[in-house]
Amino acid sequence: MNIEKLLGIKYPIMQGAMARIADATLAAAVSNAGGLGIIAGGGLSKEELRFQIRKCKELTSNPFGVNIMLMAPNRDELAHLLVEEGVAVVTTGAGSPEPYIAMWKEAGIKVIPVVASVKHACKMESLGVDAIVTEGTEAGGHIGSTTTLCLVPQVVDAVSIPVIAAGGIASGRAMKAVEALGATGVQIGTLFLATLECPISDSYKRALVIAKDTDTVVTGLHVGAPVRTLKNKMTDAYLKLEGEGASRDELEKFTMGSLKKAVDGDIENGSLMSGQIVGMISEIRSVKEVIERLMNEYKN
Repeated sequence: MNIEKLLGIKYPIMQGAMARIADATLAAAVSNAGGLGIIAGGGLSKEELRFQIRKCKELTSNPFGVNIMLMAPNRDELAHLLVEEGVAVVTTGAGSPEPYIAMWKEAGIKVIPVVASVKHACKMESLGVDAIVTEGTEAGGHIGSTTTLCLVPQVVDAVSIPVIAAGGIASGRAMKAVEALGATGVQIGTLFLATLECPISDSYKRALVIAKDTDTVVTGLHVGAPVRTLKNKMTDAYLKLEGEGASRDELEKFTMGSLKKAVDGDIENGSLMSGQIVGMISEIRSVKEVIERLMNEYKN
C-alpha cells in the first residue's frame, strides 16, 4: 500500500517532527499543501499539546499527525491525549511504542515509528505498526550511523510494511532515488525549516540559506548521543569538551536550552539542527512552494 492511500494524503511527503519547532502552523501548512504535517510533542505538556492539536484542526481539514518522544516523562498522558483528540497518525522516537500500539490502533490511529536500523525496523513490524520511517545519518538532529542509501534497501528487504525514507532528501530527484530503493514515500525536515510558516527565528533561517554542503557537524559521537547541527561557536566548544573526555551528563548540561536559543535567534550559542542537504537551500519559500517544487521535479 502506498502512503497516500494509507494516510489519506495527496503526496507521498511527511514533514519531520522537529522538537520545539514543528508546531500547529507548520503542520497545517504541510497538510494543506498535500503532505502530512506533524506536530512535535517533545517538550510539551499535555495541555500545550492539546492546544496545538486543536489549533491544527482549525487550520486544516486534512489529516495530520503528532510525534511522541517515548523517553518523555509524560509519555503516558500524551499517548492517551492522541486518542482523546482523535489524531489521525502518530510517529514515535526515542523508545518503543509497544505499550500504546493496541490503544492507538483501536482508536484508528496509524502508528509509524522512526528507526535507524534494520533490527529496530523488524522489531517494530513485529509489534504491528502500520509503516516505518527509516532515517539515515544525513538527517539533522538526533541521528543513527547508517546512510539513507544503504539503510533504506536493507529495511525494505527486511519488512513487508511501507517504508518511508528520511535523511538527505530535498529534491524530486532524491524522492525518485529512494523510490528506486523501495521506499513508498519520504519524510523531510530541514527543507521545511527554511519556510515562511516555520516558527524559527529569521537569523536561523538565514543561516540555513547561506550554509554550504560542508557546514554541518555531528556532536556527541563519543558519548552515544550523536546530533547533527550547523557549525557555530557552541559546536566548537562542545567538540573541545568532548575531545577532552567530558561525560555525557556534563555535555548535556552544557547544551541545556541550546535548541530554544537557536529558535529564538542566537545562532552562535544555539543548536541549529540541520541535515546535510542544507547546501541545497537558497531561499525562504512557503511550504506550498516547497512541496510543489518537490512534486514537479519528482513527476518530471
